[in-house]
Amino acid sequence: MLDSSALKLYAITDRRWLKGMTLAKAVEEAILGGATFVQLREKHIEEADFRAEALEIQAICRQHHVPFVLDDNVALAKEIDADGVHVGQEDMPAYEVRKLLGPDKIVGVTAKTVEAALKAEKDGADYLGVGAIFETHSHEHPVHTSVETLQAIARAVSIPIIAIGGIKADNMQVLRETGIAGIAVISAIFADPDPRAAAAALRVQVDSIVA
Repeated sequence: MLDSSALKLYAITDRRWLKGMTLAKAVEEAILGGATFVQLREKHIEEADFRAEALEIQAICRQHHVPFVLDDNVALAKEIDADGVHVGQEDMPAYEVRKLLGPDKIVGVTAKTVEAALKAEKDGADYLGVGAIFETHSHEHPVHTSVETLQAIARAVSIPIIAIGGIKADNMQVLRETGIAGIAVISAIFADPDPRAAAAALRVQVDSIVA
């Protein structure tokens, strides 16, 4: 069973934001600053490089007892014994992921509507990522999700949800009392020259809005 407190500050990687720091170092700095969960999401590297990076970052996450999941890549997650995967609405259904990875792995699913959220929960998702809440440049074609929809999804499902999309330390207060378990961020950590300080600032704010 996934402890919802692990979802408080969910860091999603994107090497394109880095300014000279290695991704592994940036991830470790983010964890030291207060990130509680890591998703490796690298769309623009070769499979062999992705695998090597996954193993390196997985080792860091294990050292710090932070859950580590891969974006979409179910086969690699199974091969390296990652903690789980996160899949989008257009990717493999959660029930198929669960069948491949087994009952003890973490399965996260992106959901933008109440209907999609209910289906993902029924299919065996452990948590949902909901957004984009604010404008974001980390995805090519982000679909906006209102705070009202976020609240409706939180009321409709019993599994934890995290808000994603353009969330920063200075705008997340609107998410107070929406029922979220945490926030997921990309550029708010990895575009900052000091990922540890960025994660620490985010953690202070998310701790103030999530029980």
